[in-house]
Amino acid sequence: MNVSIVVIIVYLVVVTIIGSLLARRTTSSRDWAVGGGGMSMLMIAAGVAGTRIGGAGTYGVAGNVMTGGVWNMWWYGINTFLALALVGFFFAVPYRRLRLQTVGEAFTLRFKTRRNQVLTSLCVQTEYFIVNVIEAYVIAVMLRGLTGLPMIYGVWIAAFVLITYIAFGGLWGAAVTNIIHCVVILFGLFAVGLMGLNDAGGWASVTEQVNVHLAASDRDSTAWWSIAGAGWGAVLAMFFTVSVHTPAASIYTNYSTAARSEKVLLPGFLLAGAVASLMPILAGFVGILTIAKYGVNPGTAGYTNLTKLATEIHPVVGGLALAAVLAAVISSGGPILLSSATMFVRDWLPFTREYSSEKKLLAYRITTVVYGLIAALVAWWVSTLPNVSILDMLLFGFAMVVPPAVAIGYTLYWKRTTELGAFSGMLVGYGSGLIWFVLIKWALAVEYEAHASSSAFRRLFHYCFVHTGEGIDPSYATMIIPFIVVPLVSLLTKEMVEGRDEFYAVVSGERESKPEPLDA
Repeated sequence: MNVSIVVIIVYLVVVTIIGSLLARRTTSSRDWAVGGGGMSMLMIAAGVAGTRIGGAGTYGVAGNVMTGGVWNMWWYGINTFLALALVGFFFAVPYRRLRLQTVGEAFTLRFKTRRNQVLTSLCVQTEYFIVNVIEAYVIAVMLRGLTGLPMIYGVWIAAFVLITYIAFGGLWGAAVTNIIHCVVILFGLFAVGLMGLNDAGGWASVTEQVNVHLAASDRDSTAWWSIAGAGWGAVLAMFFTVSVHTPAASIYTNYSTAARSEKVLLPGFLLAGAVASLMPILAGFVGILTIAKYGVNPGTAGYTNLTKLATEIHPVVGGLALAAVLAAVISSGGPILLSSATMFVRDWLPFTREYSSEKKLLAYRITTVVYGLIAALVAWWVSTLPNVSILDMLLFGFAMVVPPAVAIGYTLYWKRTTELGAFSGMLVGYGSGLIWFVLIKWALAVEYEAHASSSAFRRLFHYCFVHTGEGIDPSYATMIIPFIVVPLVSLLTKEMVEGRDEFYAVVSGERESKPEPLDA
């Protein structure tokens, strides 16, 4: 049997077993969702770093480097660090002090109504469902590339692995296995990059071969190598989507509340950011080596070539590289599946607040199974679509989480924020982002055109939704609109005084949060 296949099979089995064995530490709903509040700095750092980098941050970045240029890896890496630093400096400690298990619970604690919590969950789960689909999709693509296994079987294998160790091991299972994943990702990608560089004859040879392939495909090599190859507008859009949304990504709430002490949170998140930022840069470098050897391939063809490069360099090291990508997928997919199940139960099924800890734990596990199976089915459907960019899918999901990130920032740090202000900002921001995205897809599908003689409105519409063949990223709308709407509506509506001083006393650390009703 092929060595790379053996490595992949062994890795899947080992991770599933290790994660599942941690079921012994998961005897209550709180153990499952937030690790019982006993995690060290290393556990937080590894858990967060592994969660941050998934298929999009490895396979996705490598593929987008091959088709779009090296700016993808540099800015994805830089914004990954900025994202986790943002949470570490401004949000992780308040989340722990409030004993949150989903980010939307902060609004319910502040305003005593649930609609902001539900809307926050909708925004975040838009991204998380996309992530769950991506991770099952990437695992299946890898298995198909190595074994010829049909996609439908690959997505079921992916679903089985993710569901099993998360349903049993909970956040402890995710964090412990993420330590393994992070080591494998860094070592595997570094090893294949080093050996690939040597195999290509050095960096000068790599750049020469890349430029030849770019010229053959009528691509601008200067723009491809530039740190802002797609323009500074695209770089700014990536900052909005990759960094600004992060405070509302609910899994970081789980890890924040899971910390043994609030003192470990800032160093834990900074270390996680430093580790996670290296991963897309290493993956992008492998993408450069891939294009040097095989040329430019549109769409998902690049992912097949990436698999081919890893296995052809050296069977053992190639297997480790594939294990690295697999580790990235599982390390992200598992915790996000856990957070998705936690949000579904706590945010959308309010009657579960009355459940006993054991009954709520069962609800978490059942939801994990159902959620994972649905994501696998959608992943199989996505695999039948042409020219799928998983990084583009993820960036759209990120954009949908920006509105609640803006709203939670205002709520924690501006006492004048009102319930209607936060709700209006999120609702209008989410809706505008969704409409913007649909208009881009429609305009590109119908090949919408505008000429110099066209009306000003038609030219403006073309610029917004067709410009450079991609349109302006919806993250601009999801960032700017709620940033204006939240304070504007808050100033025009009556402030809720009841519970305000108690809420901010907990946020500042002057008073401890009550464990009930949200921390059952």
